[in-house]
Amino acid sequence: MNFTGKPAHEISRRKFLYSTAAASTITLAAPPGSRADTQTPASFSSLQPLGDRVHPITPDEFHGRLLRAQELMGQLNPKFDALFIGPSTSLYYFTGIRWHLSERLLALIVPRSGQPILVSPAFEESRVRESVRYPLEVRVWQEDESPTKIIAGALSDRGMRAGRVGIEETLPFTFYDHFRAAGPAYEAVSADPVTIACRAQKSPHELELMRLACSATCDVFREVFANLSEGMSEKTIGDLVTAGFSKMNLHGEALVLLGAAAALPHGSKQPQKVKEGDVVLIDGGCSVDGYQSDITRTAVFGKPSAKIQTVFEIVRKAQDAALDAARAKRLSGSVDDAARSVITGAGYGPGYKYFTHRLGHGIGLDGHEHPYLVRSSTTVLEPGMTFSNEPGIYIPGEFGLRCEDDMVISAEGPAQLLSPRFQVSLEKPLG
Repeated sequence: MNFTGKPAHEISRRKFLYSTAAASTITLAAPPGSRADTQTPASFSSLQPLGDRVHPITPDEFHGRLLRAQELMGQLNPKFDALFIGPSTSLYYFTGIRWHLSERLLALIVPRSGQPILVSPAFEESRVRESVRYPLEVRVWQEDESPTKIIAGALSDRGMRAGRVGIEETLPFTFYDHFRAAGPAYEAVSADPVTIACRAQKSPHELELMRLACSATCDVFREVFANLSEGMSEKTIGDLVTAGFSKMNLHGEALVLLGAAAALPHGSKQPQKVKEGDVVLIDGGCSVDGYQSDITRTAVFGKPSAKIQTVFEIVRKAQDAALDAARAKRLSGSVDDAARSVITGAGYGPGYKYFTHRLGHGIGLDGHEHPYLVRSSTTVLEPGMTFSNEPGIYIPGEFGLRCEDDMVISAEGPAQLLSPRFQVSLEKPLG
């Protein structure tokens, strides 16, 4: 499992980009108490575990989410008869069970009413039952049996010999395909109208965990920026970030971009080292009880040029505009429009020429999840939806600059920050 709680093969965008970046062999990141950990700067001692500030999601909350899904299944037209969910963050969201995706299927089947059914490899039954947070039926399959036939049989036993079954978006095609063969009378459709509708609007408890993750990320970034020195590689800085999270007993990472390489939002494979006047962009986050943060801070090593300073001020104004535009009942695309108009209006346009990506993405148990803030998107914003707010300007051959914070849609008025605050300045990116 990686730090996001996803299956090991489901590598996050940030981890993939970080792992492919060329860098030095210096390793600073290590578990607390190890020899490598002693290489971290003395000021990292201020980074302390969150301790009892973290209140895990309770069994009643997990069960309440499942009941909400069943309620939505009955409200759709046409109705859903069941959901089919494999190992994923959605499995965790509805059950509290974290499970590695492999060729041996473990699946959650949620009927429109009644207890859910957990279909498990037989030799994993004891471990599965240890993970269960509330009452549900467990059915097992032996190595020479088909788990999808077990699923079709379980639905039939519940009186569902046909009907609409919502397939969760991350379920591998092979299991979907086998299920169609095992139960040809079932109509397999996307589960998005239920799973996204449930997960997109965060509870106060979820928001509390995300605020903690954002706060911890800013604490770590503050220490890393304070300890930059000339000649540091991107990997060395990234290792410092990971080591900082380790000091807090958290798992986290960062994509680090330097100088002209920052003009590519996801970086370059060419090795870079810090030098005077360079932009230093750190884009990263951590997980608190499974809930993610995604923060970017951009600073300059030394004195920023007038051009970099001007670009920073434009990007920050774009963040302000997006925060104000992100209001309940408006369309998601309008938030991208608000930020993009600031950037293009300042001469960095048209369209995607310099602001090369969408404004933001949903965030929660996954670093990137539905819905998205992209031009022409028509999701109606609802209170409790959470997004990154990350405008940027990227000038090829010179530099790139991005400011990123996380925000939540309010019941009234503009969105509210989940991050402690927006970036203050290039000289003091964390205040």
